[in-house]
Amino acid sequence: MGIINFFTGTLNTVAWLYIFLPCAVVGGVFLTIRTKAVQFSRFGYAMKNTVGKMFKKTEAGKGAVTPLQAVTTALAATVGTGNIVGTSQAIALGGYGAVFWLWIAALVGMCTKYCEVTLAVKYRERDDKGDWVGGPMYYIKNGLGKGWGWLAVLFSLFAALASFGIGNMSQVNSITGSIIGAISAFNPLSSGTETVIKWVIGVLIAVLIAVILLGGIKRIGQVTEKLIPFMSVLYIIFTLIVIIGNIGKLGHAFGLIFRTAFTPQAMFGASTGIVLRQTIIWGLRRSAFSNEAGLGSAAIAHAATSETNPVKQGLYGIFEVFADTIVICTLTALTIIVSGVDIEFGVKPGSELITAAFATVVGEKAASLFVAIALMLFAFSTVLGWSLYGTRSVQYLFGTKAIRIYQVIFVLVAVIGCVTSVDVVWDISDTFNGLMAIPNFIAVFGLSGIVAKLTRDHFSNPLEMKDDEI
Repeated sequence: MGIINFFTGTLNTVAWLYIFLPCAVVGGVFLTIRTKAVQFSRFGYAMKNTVGKMFKKTEAGKGAVTPLQAVTTALAATVGTGNIVGTSQAIALGGYGAVFWLWIAALVGMCTKYCEVTLAVKYRERDDKGDWVGGPMYYIKNGLGKGWGWLAVLFSLFAALASFGIGNMSQVNSITGSIIGAISAFNPLSSGTETVIKWVIGVLIAVLIAVILLGGIKRIGQVTEKLIPFMSVLYIIFTLIVIIGNIGKLGHAFGLIFRTAFTPQAMFGASTGIVLRQTIIWGLRRSAFSNEAGLGSAAIAHAATSETNPVKQGLYGIFEVFADTIVICTLTALTIIVSGVDIEFGVKPGSELITAAFATVVGEKAASLFVAIALMLFAFSTVLGWSLYGTRSVQYLFGTKAIRIYQVIFVLVAVIGCVTSVDVVWDISDTFNGLMAIPNFIAVFGLSGIVAKLTRDHFSNPLEMKDDEI
């Protein structure tokens, strides 16, 4: 228990509060300055050359995926519980003002992820199967040099361990919980029936994961490019229905966010335990949980792109954080606030806040069913994204021969996650998730000059800019 408490308490606090959050904000500002605020100065260009070309038919060569498949695979690991549950927790634990700090973290995080993706494409390699592989471990090794190989090993180790918890067990457990909850909303279940359903769900999920994993990165990309846009659009439509239905309260909602961003006690009072420090921390932390900027994980997916220009793929990093946090998290927050649902401040919620908000318009049963389906599909896509991150990390540590062993274990762990409580596993994996950021930040800061040069060269090259206008 002492070891567990160390991982979930002391080490978690050091990794997230004292290392990740300062690096995410101060480091994000540093990277913004070095790249001449590329996420702002070139925002229109980035949107035109990402979402504007996202659905243009393209073919990827051997061992690669299309730029769309790369970004949807990365989004698969981020869009979901972070947007729905994470945003709810930010508000409940940090007050309405936490949404403001969530925005701040996302604005600088757009540049951080741009740098990560750019470096991933710049320093990627072909493995012995001919597939593109990359990510923090490769830009540490190939960018910082062989003397930093130990840092690449640490990142890969932390990422592989986190993939079993946050990327697998916690997600499939959420799927099971959402299905059980949806069924119970219509027909209460006995404990015995509930156990049987959990085992059935576990086996079915394991089979689905296995089938997709056997197809490699290409099959993962083919699944996520269909699943993520569909579910994201459907979720956005539901939130807009609630917001438009309460459009008269929208101005008040923004007022609450800005008024309590710096003086939360003026509204909530000391009894809630919400102070400015908590408002800032929960806003920043849940932003990172949502978009993973700074963790380096998404760079692993982007490294497989067929795009050869690092900056062009880096633009998808800007789009990714913008769509994930600025758009979807904001819509979740506004939906909760304008709906007028009761919020028990100081208590960590699950999906009940957003469910209650949807219920004010579509009814309790319909809301429960939709949130269950949304969480189920989003969580499953997260499993697919993290299966790639874990695979690449194990491959870096032990070679391609270890991939199949890892994938078999990953599939079996999914079954365990469906039928057991994973609270401790979640907390320990959350720590490993935070530890991943340390070697990643060292590499990104150390190679920021390379990103600045690549960015400068791209935007000063008339041929590149002309080609992007086509």
